[in-house]
Amino acid sequence: MAEAATGFLEQLKSCIVWSWTYLWTVWFFIVLFLVYILRVPLKINDNLSTVSMFLNTLTPKFYVALTGTSSLISGLILIFEWWYFRKYGTSFIEQVSVSHLRPLLGGVDNNSSNNSNSSNGDSDSNRQSVSECKVWRNPLNLFRGAEYNRYTWVTGREPLTYYDMNLSAQDHQTFFTCDSDHLRPADAIMQKAWRERNPQARISAAHEALEINECATAYILLAEEEATTIAEAEKLFKQALKAGDGCYRRSQQLQHHGSQYEAQHRRDTNVLVYIKRRLAMCARRLGRTREAVKMMRDLMKEFPLLSMFNIHENLLEALLELQAYADVQAVLAKYDDISLPKSATICYTAALLKARAVSDKFSPEAASRRGLSTAEMNAVEAIHRAVEFNPHVPKYLLEMKSLILPPEHILKRGDSEAIAYAFFHLAHWKRVEGALNLLHSFRMIPYPLEKGHLFYPYPICTETADRELLPSFHEVSVYPKKELPFFILFTAGLCSFTAMLALLTHQFPELMGVFAKAMIDIFCSAEFRDWNCESIFMRVEDDLEMPPAPQSQHFQK
Repeated sequence: MAEAATGFLEQLKSCIVWSWTYLWTVWFFIVLFLVYILRVPLKINDNLSTVSMFLNTLTPKFYVALTGTSSLISGLILIFEWWYFRKYGTSFIEQVSVSHLRPLLGGVDNNSSNNSNSSNGDSDSNRQSVSECKVWRNPLNLFRGAEYNRYTWVTGREPLTYYDMNLSAQDHQTFFTCDSDHLRPADAIMQKAWRERNPQARISAAHEALEINECATAYILLAEEEATTIAEAEKLFKQALKAGDGCYRRSQQLQHHGSQYEAQHRRDTNVLVYIKRRLAMCARRLGRTREAVKMMRDLMKEFPLLSMFNIHENLLEALLELQAYADVQAVLAKYDDISLPKSATICYTAALLKARAVSDKFSPEAASRRGLSTAEMNAVEAIHRAVEFNPHVPKYLLEMKSLILPPEHILKRGDSEAIAYAFFHLAHWKRVEGALNLLHSFRMIPYPLEKGHLFYPYPICTETADRELLPSFHEVSVYPKKELPFFILFTAGLCSFTAMLALLTHQFPELMGVFAKAMIDIFCSAEFRDWNCESIFMRVEDDLEMPPAPQSQHFQK
């Protein structure tokens, strides 16, 4: 019985909701009919006459105050709505309506238990969206002490957010520590140092670990955070390489003796790869590009399975600096594969090589007359593919938006990845004559592209993650560009309209008073059914020709 009663109530509720959703016009006319039937008991005509007499006695001062107050309130609502939209990307009124009012009115929740009809394709796309919003370590990240801290000393701004540095601390604990660190005093100290939030405490702990023995991770920390120049950082990394290589060779011999030794060997491998990669980056910063290329290639041959560091992106940037485009193409042929995760470096470097083949002879005017050749079509499609993957990059490459220092972590297809790519590759695009002219056709980004089917749909979570990764003084690029919500446009129109009414009422009180009384007579008089437009205008003309009332003379004085 209880289940039957519950089912009946649910059906009754659904019927009522359906009636309000689709039959609201019928309800409206029913209400009007009831008001008409009950007009005599409710004394509607008398009440309307009383209201009309009261409104006719109001002075223009009242209308000025009314319209001015309405304009002020709507202006405040507009300012708050605009601030909320800029901060959170949505309208406050719309969010409250959807979140709180819609359930009260019987709206259907999309997250209800009726998800049994969802297909496997939907779940696959959801999993892909989650993976697309994963935060990755920036393979081209700068040095904290020699580059990030120097920027802070000069500008007084913090280029890294707390969220970004916290992710770096988690990476350090994952790569540079293991369960057996407590057995070695120096490693135990460094295990605590990576968890410290205070930079000075981390540096002091690294010096303390070095007093015990030669600790590779201690040298890494000092090279990253204490060294004020790239040359100092390179010197410390060479010392770390000497200590890390010895630990790696010892753990390599013992890795099959148990899970503890295997974990230690994995940690020593990560330390050694990190040191060699940073040494190659130091050589690239100091202008020894060929040496950096050799170190990166040797590292990729020695540890081919460690793709988590994305060393090939460092190699691509160094080869572009050498203008070794054939070698760049060879690297792309290996890593630009459908089964491998894409990045802005892969997609835009491939587009740059395609654009280089036709950019020196490309002319938009000539292409519009004769059409695109096969090579030009391939270049445009490659650029379209790159822009579809990360639509934020063109704004930085075309210098339509200012660059900042790249963060230590990036979000694939997000604004953070676009900054990290353009920071190092803008010079390479400028070096290829005419390449930016081809890219200029995509300058309307971040508006949506006309077509896009090469990748999964653009994830909706990039804006939130980028706001956490990028500093507050940077304006995060949003794709696709969000249109202004309806309530912002509505409050802007309401504010403008009421402000105009207040100004007209203040400047022309008699004329606006006449029109206000005419409108009141139209809607509130009991005889409004017998009026037409001609009599309304005659009433206005008669009122204008009449001498002003004493009250109006007093108001003019």
